[in-house]
Amino acid sequence: MAAITGQKSEGDRKHPVDETLPPFKMFTSGLQHVAAMYAGVVAPPMIVGPACGLSATETAFLMGASLFTAGIATLLQTLGFWKVGAKLPFVNGVSFAGVTPMVAIGKAQSPQHALPIIFGAVIVAGVLGFVLAPYFSKLVRFFPPVVTGTVITLIGVSLLPVAFRWSQGGNEAAPDYGSLTNIGMAALTFLIVLVLRRVLRGFLQQIAILLGLMAGTLIAIPVGITHFSAITKASRIGFPTPFHFGAPEFDVAAIVSMCIVMLVCMTESTADMLALGRIVDRPADERTIEGGLRADTLGTALSPLFNGFANSAFAQNIGLVAMTKVRSRFVVATSGLILIVLGLCPIAASVISLVPLPVLGGAGIVLFGSVAASGIQTLATAAMEKGDNALIVAAAVGIGLIPIAAPDFYHNLPKDLLVVLDSGISTGCLVAIVLNLAFNHFGRRDPEAEAEAEEAAAEAAPGDPQIPHQPDRGAVDDSGEPATTPAH
Repeated sequence: MAAITGQKSEGDRKHPVDETLPPFKMFTSGLQHVAAMYAGVVAPPMIVGPACGLSATETAFLMGASLFTAGIATLLQTLGFWKVGAKLPFVNGVSFAGVTPMVAIGKAQSPQHALPIIFGAVIVAGVLGFVLAPYFSKLVRFFPPVVTGTVITLIGVSLLPVAFRWSQGGNEAAPDYGSLTNIGMAALTFLIVLVLRRVLRGFLQQIAILLGLMAGTLIAIPVGITHFSAITKASRIGFPTPFHFGAPEFDVAAIVSMCIVMLVCMTESTADMLALGRIVDRPADERTIEGGLRADTLGTALSPLFNGFANSAFAQNIGLVAMTKVRSRFVVATSGLILIVLGLCPIAASVISLVPLPVLGGAGIVLFGSVAASGIQTLATAAMEKGDNALIVAAAVGIGLIPIAAPDFYHNLPKDLLVVLDSGISTGCLVAIVLNLAFNHFGRRDPEAEAEAEEAAAEAAPGDPQIPHQPDRGAVDDSGEPATTPAH
């Protein structure tokens, strides 16, 4: 029938992840991803640059380089080649996990050696991660729904404080941090996004976040929190010259620190790929995770060539995919191209930076909350009626929330441990994996004995009068009365 009507059969249709959109929709949807993650990409170089003794101009150069390398890493992840790339709608960018050790390296070294030592350590960490990717991906069997649901929920909850800080202004040292104006603009943007999602239909509903950011930015102009100074100071063209800050140097302590960061990034990326795989209805298997980790680590190893840092998947964009239902990886590949253009054209990057942080924060609450909601949906499939699974979630979420609820909780522990402990996603993920192994794998009864017990129960249930077969709770027959036979 499909051949007669000219329609494609189910088997011939492309998966939504592999579909392309019309050019305008592709660009606007890609731009929406860039707007959602822009602040996250430029924030690490804004912190690391001054710690390494860079001037404002040099820090701006570092920010452009981070945008450029994030674009390259995103293309590796979405388009891929050979066995590189998850080929899922993933945006990659500078990982926050490396900020603390890089700042420590920058403060410990002289300005002329700080960045070369950081870049050398990042290269080694990226190469190590690339080699380990095939082995690391085999851990996917330790990520059942009780683990992935917990981690996805923690990803969303861990990102929400970022949105709250943006809503207050972003800079805690600023006199207007937490002002009524900032919080009011965040609340207004939040409401605009919700209203747009409710009243719009089709493609306009899909880009409600972008429209909300644009509306919030325009409203913020008369309010006085939209600043145009970045545009007036920005250059038209600025290529991130290879090894602009000097050839990479290799320091053992720095390499060890960044290798630990790389393992943390790989753990988080694995959880992110599993989360996104569920959201786009293409579950991430071992091969997908292996390709995704290769893209992360290859992007990391190449980034220092263009003065960039370690790259990993950006969790906040998972929320955008979940909310908009736009699952095409080519949309996110378009985001990668936009990021490359922004890295090559500082004046274009400055236009994106016009979005005030309070406006971004208001939209971020919706985005990051969507990630947490996806995690809760996953947990709903995790057989939570089993007491052990509920305990696993309770313990993992509790430990994962420590860095969020009590940021100074681990302040007396060795700084090297803080690379892992300061990430609620990493700690929660590790706790969930270990407890899942302890409760659901180790110490279980012999599989043959379990099979025999189940077979005996199946034989006894239909005919044994001492074991009456109970109807499904809540099932009703056609008359509306409780069903007396199991519902199917």
